[in-house]
Amino acid sequence: MDLAQVRYVYFLGIGGIGMSALARWFRANGRSVAGYDRSPTALTDELQREGIDVHFEDDIRHIPAAVLAHPNQALVVYTPAIPGDHAEHGFLRERGYPIQKRSQVLGMLTANLFTVAVAGTHGKTTTSSMIAHLLKHAGRNCTAFLGGITQNYGTNLLLNEGTEAVVCVVEADEYDRSFLTLHPDVAVVTSTDADHLDIYGDQESLRQSFRDFVAQIKPGGKLFIRQGLQLVDANPKVLVEEYSLAEGEYRAERAHVREARFVFDAVAPQLTIRDIPMQVPGFHNVENALAAVAVGLHLGLDAATIRSAMATYRGVKRRFEYVLQTDRTVFIDDYAHHPTEIEAFLKSVRALYPDRKLTAIFQPHLFSRTRDFAEGFAESLGLADQLILLDIYPARELPMEGVNSKMVLAKVNLADKRMATKAELPALVRKLQPVLLVTIGAGDIDQCVIPLKEALEGR
Repeated sequence: MDLAQVRYVYFLGIGGIGMSALARWFRANGRSVAGYDRSPTALTDELQREGIDVHFEDDIRHIPAAVLAHPNQALVVYTPAIPGDHAEHGFLRERGYPIQKRSQVLGMLTANLFTVAVAGTHGKTTTSSMIAHLLKHAGRNCTAFLGGITQNYGTNLLLNEGTEAVVCVVEADEYDRSFLTLHPDVAVVTSTDADHLDIYGDQESLRQSFRDFVAQIKPGGKLFIRQGLQLVDANPKVLVEEYSLAEGEYRAERAHVREARFVFDAVAPQLTIRDIPMQVPGFHNVENALAAVAVGLHLGLDAATIRSAMATYRGVKRRFEYVLQTDRTVFIDDYAHHPTEIEAFLKSVRALYPDRKLTAIFQPHLFSRTRDFAEGFAESLGLADQLILLDIYPARELPMEGVNSKMVLAKVNLADKRMATKAELPALVRKLQPVLLVTIGAGDIDQCVIPLKEALEGR
C-alpha cells in the first residue's frame, strides 16, 4: 500500500501506547485521524486535546463520514487486542477497506529510513528512549516511535525536522511477532526471557522469533546484544557486539550509588566514558544505558556528548517513576509485569533505600502470564517486606479456571501479605502509613497512583 495516497486514517484501539504514537505521526504529517478505544485514558484524553476525534462505543455510526466516502484514500489500523467480534472492524473488513496492523504500518513508515530497532522482552522502552534522547541531545535529526511517555519530552513520538539524515528509533515489539515487519540498519536485543507464551507456546519458539528478527537486520548492519543471549549467529551478514554489566565489548565498571544516583564507567572497545551519572535508578538501567552508549558511539556521537546526554535523561513514565519523595515517605511507580522485571526493580529500590521497610502493591497482568509464571512472581515479590496483591488485570483475555491472584499470594514467602481491591487501597495505605511504597504492574493500577499519593499526603 502506498501511504502517500492516504488522506484518512482510522484507528481501532487508538489509545494504546504504540497506536497513539502512529496516530500522532499521521496527524503531524497532514492526515485526518480518528479512532475508537474501549475506554477513556490519559492517552486518549491527550489525543482529544490535540484535536483527534476519539470515541468509546463500538458502533459503525461513529466511523467518520470521510472514511466511508473515500475508501480508496483511507487506511484502517488495528491492534491485535481488538476482539474478533468487534462490529466496526467487521464492517470495514467486509467492505474491503485496507486494514493493517500497527506493526505493518510501522514497517512501511521505516522502510526508507535509517532505522535503529530495540527489541527485548523487557528493557526495550527505556533503551529506545535513551537512544532517542542521545540523538536529540546531540542535535541529530531523529524521529522515534516509543512504547512509553518520555519524561524529557512528554510524548511517545519524536518528530524529525526535514528529511535529511533522519535516524528513526523504533521500539520493536515481540508480541504477536510484530517486530518481523522491521528491517533495521542497527538493532539492539535486551532480553529473550520467556513471555507471551499464550502466543508462542514455549520459550524456544519465542527465541526463534528473536532469531528471525535478527536475521532481518540489513546486510552490513550492526547488532548490539546483551551478553549470553545466544543470538550472535542468527545473521552472519551483520557485525555483532555484546554488552552487560560485567562482560562483553561494552560493560560497566565502578557502578555504585552516589548521593541517591547510580554512577558508572562505560567501557567500550576504543575508550572509557567515566562517571556517567544517571537520573533513572537501577542496575538494570545501567545495563540499558550501556546499550544506548554502544549505539551512540556507533552513530558517531562523542564521549562528552554521550555523558552529558545520559546525565539529563529523565526516564519514561511508569518506569521507576518517583510519585512522592519527602523526608518521611518515598512512593515509586513502575510498569514491571514479568518476574525478571519485578526482581530487578525491587533490588534497585533496596539498593537505594536499604534501611526502609518496603511495601509493594502488585497487579498481575493477564491470566495466561499469571498461570505461566506464578512461581516466578511469588519469588520476586518476596523481595518486599509487605505485599498487597490486586486481582488480575485481564486485558485481552477471558478468565481461566483456577487462575487468580490468590494462587500467587499463597506462594509468596512473606508473613505480611494480603489481598485488596483498588477501591480499598487509599484507606489501607492511610492505615499502614508506609515509608517506602511501590506500585507495580502493566494494567490499570496506574489509575490508583494519584489517590495513593493523596492518601500518603493525608488528603
